Amino acid sequence: MKHEFIEKNVGWLAVLTAVAISFGGLAEIVPLMNDKAAVTAEPGMPLRSALEVAGRDVYIREGCYGCHSQMVRTLAEEVLRYGPASTAGESVWDHPFQWGSKRTGPDLARVGGRYNDEWHRIHLNNPRDVVPESNMPGYPWLAEEGFEPGEVPAMMRALKTVGVPFDDAAIAKADADVAGKTKADAVIAFLQSLKFPKPAAAVASAGARP
Repeated sequence: MKHEFIEKNVGWLAVLTAVAISFGGLAEIVPLMNDKAAVTAEPGMPLRSALEVAGRDVYIREGCYGCHSQMVRTLAEEVLRYGPASTAGESVWDHPFQWGSKRTGPDLARVGGRYNDEWHRIHLNNPRDVVPESNMPGYPWLAEEGFEPGEVPAMMRALKTVGVPFDDAAIAKADADVAGKTKADAVIAFLQSLKFPKPAAAVASAGARP
């Protein structure tokens, strides 16, 4: 079949385009459906706390993913700058995941523990107070906003329906866990949680200490 014929017949062009997209989609999706690494949590990865869940929701609401990725690629220079390369198992409980490719700002996959809470608080209020060349907008209103009763439990129940293994006790006390906390506190807690999971052996060893 000549390209000229396809280009001049919209019906054939639409059908063949759909076929090409279908084969491409199957080639990408089917292997992932059979790859346990894509659906199994990384060993040593803790569930997020209620405050961290709330912070992630605010992070998404404010569109932070538009300028910050959360995926360290396997390139040597990225690993040297940001830390260990990201794995699929780190994002199993993220709905939606925040990998991204846009980096107006730095990747945040390993930002947890890099700065203290006060640095993040200043940065959220006015980024240029700590990074003079930053073009990130400030988010001062987050320090004034709290959470309504039932707001965070609803987030956790929604995540539970798609496979995040929150137990009912954790959901029940979510309101108490975020009581008196601002949305800035929540975002900071979420950012501090973005670390490479501890090896399972290290987690077991820590749990065995008296």
